[in-house]
Amino acid sequence: MASPSPLRGRVGERVFLLTMKPTLFLLAAGMGSRYGGLKQLDGLGPNGETIMDYSIYDAVKAGFGKIVWVIRKDFEEQFRTQILSKYEGVVPCELCFQSIDSLPEGFKCPEGRVKPWGTNHAVLMGKDVIKEPFAVINCDDFYGRDAFMSIGKFLSNLPEGSKNKYAMVGFRCCNTLSENGSVARGVCMYDDNRHLVDVVERTEIMRQEDKGNAICFKDEQGEWQPLEENVPVSMNMWGFTPDYFEYSEAYFKEFLSDPKNMENLKAEFFIPLMVNKLINEGTATVEVLDTTSVWFGVTYAADREATVERIAKLVADGVYPNKLF
Repeated sequence: MASPSPLRGRVGERVFLLTMKPTLFLLAAGMGSRYGGLKQLDGLGPNGETIMDYSIYDAVKAGFGKIVWVIRKDFEEQFRTQILSKYEGVVPCELCFQSIDSLPEGFKCPEGRVKPWGTNHAVLMGKDVIKEPFAVINCDDFYGRDAFMSIGKFLSNLPEGSKNKYAMVGFRCCNTLSENGSVARGVCMYDDNRHLVDVVERTEIMRQEDKGNAICFKDEQGEWQPLEENVPVSMNMWGFTPDYFEYSEAYFKEFLSDPKNMENLKAEFFIPLMVNKLINEGTATVEVLDTTSVWFGVTYAADREATVERIAKLVADGVYPNKLF
């Protein structure tokens, strides 16, 4: 593999000389409507650390060299004060912004739409600031050290200039549920080479007592259907190279050109939608990476207490220091 080229990154007034390490791209533009507030900024650790602080700590340990967030412009000041300031002198950071009117030339946001266009629309916002292999994650999901090591190793081992070879971390479904309500997951199938064959976004997954406490998802007809305990699911932990932005930009135009997507004010341009297109066309492969990590997070306000307790135990067990940065 060719030696990586150096580049410069900046945090505040400090300048860093970097090799072409992978970038961590955090999706932080959501309103947190089910949680009841800006959960991305909620301090859950012993010194007010957010879940994303633990993700960044794990990512740096796994060899990531830059952090990029996509956020809403209206909480930029709070985000810079509360979040970015703590990373000065630690790792280069950048921001980009998602809004409902961030659309390709020739397209206009339909009247009445109040939210952006989904996870892959958020990813597109990073095209001008990310020029190296990158991992995409949610800010409110605790992925665990092993998951970052897995995706970090994959991205770091890609040949320079690599294209069309992507990855996702597949979590076991039983390890990704909330005790306080349904969760949304991308249910995955892969072939003998661990290449993703299909990923279907299921927006309501939970255990059903009247079905023997089995894991079930609600189908398009509103009926609950069973899922295997260990079926791999996407937690929006993806690994891409910059060519992914080009594909996404082209397909987003197709998405917006479909009248039903413009008429449906809640239509979303999901990452799995883009990934499915690329793998079905044979354009790209997506390796499903295994992990021993157990997810937890704050999908609902009632999840908060358990999350605080889990983090406290990880600190007490020495997995994380009492103060991260």
